[in-house]
Amino acid sequence: MKTPDNFSEYKDIFIIKLSSLGDIIHTLPAYSVLRSSFPEKSISWVVEKEAEQILELVEGLDQIITIDLKSKPFYRRVFWSTLAEVKSSMRQRKSIALDFQGLVKSGLISFLSMSEKRIGFHRKNLKEPLASLFYTHHLKPVSENMHVIRKNLKLLSLLGISEKRWDFPIRISPGLIESTQDKLKKNGINISKNSVLFNIGGAWQTKRWFPDNWVKLIKMLDFKSLTPLVLWGNDEEKQTAIKISEKTGVAAVPFLTVKEVFALIHESAFIVSGDSFPLHAASALSIPVVGIFGPTNPNRNGPFNKKDKIAFSELGCSYCYKHTCDKLDCLKRIKPSEVARLCRELLD
Repeated sequence: MKTPDNFSEYKDIFIIKLSSLGDIIHTLPAYSVLRSSFPEKSISWVVEKEAEQILELVEGLDQIITIDLKSKPFYRRVFWSTLAEVKSSMRQRKSIALDFQGLVKSGLISFLSMSEKRIGFHRKNLKEPLASLFYTHHLKPVSENMHVIRKNLKLLSLLGISEKRWDFPIRISPGLIESTQDKLKKNGINISKNSVLFNIGGAWQTKRWFPDNWVKLIKMLDFKSLTPLVLWGNDEEKQTAIKISEKTGVAAVPFLTVKEVFALIHESAFIVSGDSFPLHAASALSIPVVGIFGPTNPNRNGPFNKKDKIAFSELGCSYCYKHTCDKLDCLKRIKPSEVARLCRELLD
């Protein structure tokens, strides 16, 4: 790793990555490199409330600055009062801000940090190009076909850092594992390293495989000494999970917090999931994954460990990243038999 030698006068580093859960995980390798490159500096992370629990599992962070801007439009007073609170949480010392989010609000937060160096991606790589107005330094355009982890690491080149290693400084404590096990036992579920998780949820309609396919997949598999479990995240997914459980006899887990999901995944053999938080958590913990990908690019957002498998059918409309779709051909093309084959490769 090439390390910088001309940033001694800066006292603080602000990482701005607000959401989502999977995107927070994909930014952890960049944080890890910053921590090892600047062991003497204070590193703070500005994050939305929903993702705060992930950062509480991360080693070496000096400060977590929690913000709640979800569903708060720019024209409402509460938006600006929230930003004022964030600004007051940021130490007014010589600092560097790195915006990994690429939104106008995250760029604005970098500006409010009063950092002398405000670093962000090129406008061609931003979700909201206007965010670039708040940066003092911009990365040159990069390919959006590379994995987003690698893209985040490239942003560090503006600090003179060159690193290709992917490290996830997440610590799952024995106490967290024990409390999660106890919670599941109260619901009649005993977890061990032999659990197989079927995560049926996803933030977008286009990331959620069909319930009947989950039922067919589970019925196709011989779990032998393994314990299959159905994982879900919200009330709508809970109802789907219960229906899948009734048709397959596989237990649906109770509601788990973000930290408890990490603990459950940590104690599992592998996970089958769409492009959502549990898949990325498993990859970060080096738990094997069978990923089911529809509108998103598995090269950019997918799992990356050697044992991982991906079910994906490329179409003319692939990589659309649409949240809703009337056709869902990309998911319809992925058959339970194909996913079962990939699962058997891991089971073997």
